[in-house]
Amino acid sequence: MLSLSKVSQKATSDSTTTTLGKSRNGKEASESGGGGDEVNYVGVGVVSGGNVGPPQPGTGANKSGTVAAPPPPTLLTKVKYTGPPHIKRDKRQNSSRFNVSRNRELQKLPPLKDAAPAEKEELFVQKIRQCCVLFDFVTDPLDDLKWKEVKRNALHEMVEYVTTQRGVITEAIYPEAIHMFASNLFRTLPPSSNPNGAEFDPEEDEPTLEAAWPHLQLVYEFFLRFLESPDFQPNVAKRFIDQTFVLQLLELFDSEDPRERDFLKTTLHRIYGRFLGLRAYIRKQINNIFYRFIYETEHHNGVAELLEILGSIINGFALPLKEEHKVFLLKVLLPLHKVKSLSVYHPQLAYCVVQFLEKDPSLTEPVIVSLLKFWPKVHSPKEVMFLNELEEILDVIEPAEFNKVMVSLFRQLSKCVSSPHFQVAERALYYWNNEYIMSLISDNANVILPIMFPSLYKNSKSHWNKTIHGLIYNALKLFMEMNQKLFDECSQQYKQERQSEKLKQKEREDAWQKIQDLAHQNPQHAWIMSDNSIKYVDADGTDDEYRDLTMMVNNVNNVLSSNRTLILNSAYDSERDGAAIDGDDREVKKSVGKEKPLLRRKSGLPHDSLTLKALSDHKRADEYLATSQETTS
Repeated sequence: MLSLSKVSQKATSDSTTTTLGKSRNGKEASESGGGGDEVNYVGVGVVSGGNVGPPQPGTGANKSGTVAAPPPPTLLTKVKYTGPPHIKRDKRQNSSRFNVSRNRELQKLPPLKDAAPAEKEELFVQKIRQCCVLFDFVTDPLDDLKWKEVKRNALHEMVEYVTTQRGVITEAIYPEAIHMFASNLFRTLPPSSNPNGAEFDPEEDEPTLEAAWPHLQLVYEFFLRFLESPDFQPNVAKRFIDQTFVLQLLELFDSEDPRERDFLKTTLHRIYGRFLGLRAYIRKQINNIFYRFIYETEHHNGVAELLEILGSIINGFALPLKEEHKVFLLKVLLPLHKVKSLSVYHPQLAYCVVQFLEKDPSLTEPVIVSLLKFWPKVHSPKEVMFLNELEEILDVIEPAEFNKVMVSLFRQLSKCVSSPHFQVAERALYYWNNEYIMSLISDNANVILPIMFPSLYKNSKSHWNKTIHGLIYNALKLFMEMNQKLFDECSQQYKQERQSEKLKQKEREDAWQKIQDLAHQNPQHAWIMSDNSIKYVDADGTDDEYRDLTMMVNNVNNVLSSNRTLILNSAYDSERDGAAIDGDDREVKKSVGKEKPLLRRKSGLPHDSLTLKALSDHKRADEYLATSQETTS
């Protein structure tokens, strides 16, 4: 039988791709695998759509009593652009690097259903080996059409054969099937191609689609049916599906083709559920991908799909949580909020964070503190995403944990309510429509209302958007109904603070007025005002304000200079004498400079003996380099 080392050696012979193929449809199938550090493990819910299935009922519910939703599926199609009209780019197709098989002339084999029972296994192996032949879909898509169709039909037949028949996956099939999968799929991905030369933006650019997708889709489909078959034995397959195999599979998640990432998501999740010994290794390698994405490249196409897998994995973690899992939350998931492309994978990331908090409420405080630390300062759409996630966290927060973070949390919400960007202010004010959050606010109104009242009251009159006015009035009304006495106290305190600010402003203006009056009393005031050599006139032709300002500045300078005159008189005389001498010296140097030409100073050569010897022994290569006549003409 073929060992995995041979499989991995041949895995670099790559596949390649054309035309959009139809996405497959299939029935949902769930699986469970106990052991290790997870219990009630939730399998991926879709065979061919690739969407991670919903958690089992009862695995977690938020405080409003509803069952936790499944991980948000990664969209295969782009969100419809609602902005100004733009030119839609053509869909781009490319192929990964692979070695096209030399002998590509495939012989059509008889159907498996017509073969004798004793010959079916051998015929099955022959068809699997036929499918190891790789074709070129880019250089000439019309080349080898006959043999491409033979391979496609063989793959389609094997998918149906494994799905409908029982007892067909024998021990001899494992190395052949896994080798075929590796030969077709493990390849060097093409570089990210963008016609503008900029970094690939999934919201703006069309993805590069694999040209060999008609074959790759069926290979993925066959391998998934192979893993899900009742005849599949993980104890036999683990000799071939090992850490090297998983690592190569994870590298494919950077593919730009969303259809391939969708199949990869389901395939990896099946492997995670079937092979308990690979679970820790898979989580570790996903961590490494995220670390590289956060701190090095900030570019990876498969982050959303990997987070979708992790959302289902986290749902099956055993309690109490291991320290490894807590570190993963604090050191990997939370720093993912810093990346500028957060919008691509934020729904999946928020789902993972909420799953952790449902498992262990004691993690709520460090999570919220980290979110506030990473809170965006000038990126309003990202700020709206943070507000969305924060509301999901507050839906599952325990009252005791809420008390620990409410001060810093509502200080940030107060800033959001005061945001000039109406979507940020609107999203923050929607918190007052959440019943559970309002119950938490009501229990701690004596702390929260004094924090929120100034921003609510100020923006109720000063914000430019009328919708925000209505939402603020709603929040103030709820606070008033919550605790009328406290509301009146906050109102009085706010008025006192405003009066105090006005008083400080008046004191500041009076102080400046005193300085101006003193300037008018200066004996030199009349002389300064009579000097018309410098006059500042504003656009309206009036110069009173600028004259007063100039007078005040000159008065201060005159007072300072008169005070210094008595102290520095002798020093001034000596400096004046020295300046006269220096002036004479400068005049002499100028006259000498006119007579003597200016020469550039040469840099001194190093005096190290070894360096001098190296320089003397060095010979320029110019005389040994022949110059062609074409370049000199």
